[in-house]
Amino acid sequence: MDYRKILNSFGKKNILVIGDLILDHYIWGKVSRISPEAPVPVVEVTRESFMLGGAANVAHNIRALGAKAAVVGINGKDMAGEALVEMLRTRGVNCDGVFLENRPTTVKTRVIAHSQQVVRFDREDSKYVGGRILTGIVDYIISVHDRYDALIISDYKKGMISAEIIGRLLRHPKVRKMFIAVDPKVGHFGFYRGVSLVTPNVLEASSGAHIEIRDEKTLLQAGRALMKRLGCKAVLITRGEKGMSLFERRRVAHIPTAARKVYDVTGAGDTVISAFTLAHISGAGMEDAAVIANHAAGVVVGEVGTAVASPEQIIESFS
Repeated sequence: MDYRKILNSFGKKNILVIGDLILDHYIWGKVSRISPEAPVPVVEVTRESFMLGGAANVAHNIRALGAKAAVVGINGKDMAGEALVEMLRTRGVNCDGVFLENRPTTVKTRVIAHSQQVVRFDREDSKYVGGRILTGIVDYIISVHDRYDALIISDYKKGMISAEIIGRLLRHPKVRKMFIAVDPKVGHFGFYRGVSLVTPNVLEASSGAHIEIRDEKTLLQAGRALMKRLGCKAVLITRGEKGMSLFERRRVAHIPTAARKVYDVTGAGDTVISAFTLAHISGAGMEDAAVIANHAAGVVVGEVGTAVASPEQIIESFS
C-alpha cells in the first residue's frame, strides 16, 4: 500500500461531521504545596487555553489532515458557543449547520499541572434536542448530504445524537448509501444498525456487545457480536496501548500501537475516526485505513491536550 499516495488524496475529500460540539478549556499551572484548608494540591495558574472537543475536534482533525469539513450540532447562546464557532471558522470548518438552543454550550475544563491532569469539571445540559430544532437539523443534513464524500457521527452523549435523529437519517435512502462512520457511546449502540463503521473503545465495545472484554477470546466474541447486532461493514475496537482490532465480515486484524510515547489520550478517538474515514474513502482497504488511523493516533497521544495530526507527521511516523 502506498500510504503517501492515500494521504495526499485527502485534500480532494469533504466530510460532514454530526455530533456534540464541545469546547475544551485548559488551565495550566504548577503545584508546589498542599492546601492548609483541605488535603488537595494548590495549583498556581500560569496560563489558560481553549481547544476544540467532540464533533468540533473531529472536524479540526479532518482539516488538519488536509480535507474539507463541515459540522452539524447545537450550541448555547453564550460566549463559549461564540468562541467555539469562531475557532472552527478560523480553521476553515463550515459552520452553517450549527443550531442555537437555550442551553449552555458544553465546556470541559481541565486543570493541568506538571503535564498531569489534576481535576476536570464540566458545564453542560445533556437532554436530547427535540421539536423544531430536531426537525431543522434533520432537514438541513438531508438537504446538503450530496455535497459530502462521507458522514461521521461523533456521539459524546451530550444531547445532539438521539435515536430519533439517527433513525430519520438512516431511513433516507441516499443518506444511508453514504459511508457513515460512528464513534458511539454506551447506551446508544442500538441507534446505529446499518452504518458502515463503528469505532468503540474497549469499555464501549463491552457494553454494546453485552460481553466483558477480558482477554483475546472475549475480545473476539464482542467484536463478532457487534458485527452481528449492527450489521455494519466493520467494527474497529481501539485498545489503548494494545493497539486496535478490526473486525470485518470474514476476518479480524490486530494492529499493534504505533505510539512511541503517551502523554495524553484526550481526543485520540476523534483522530482515529477522522483518519480512518478519509483513508478508506481515498482508496485504502479497511485494514490499511486502520493502520493509517493507528499512526495518526500515535502522533496525537504524544502531546498534552487535545491535538491533531498532519499527513506529514503520519508519514514520518511510518519511518
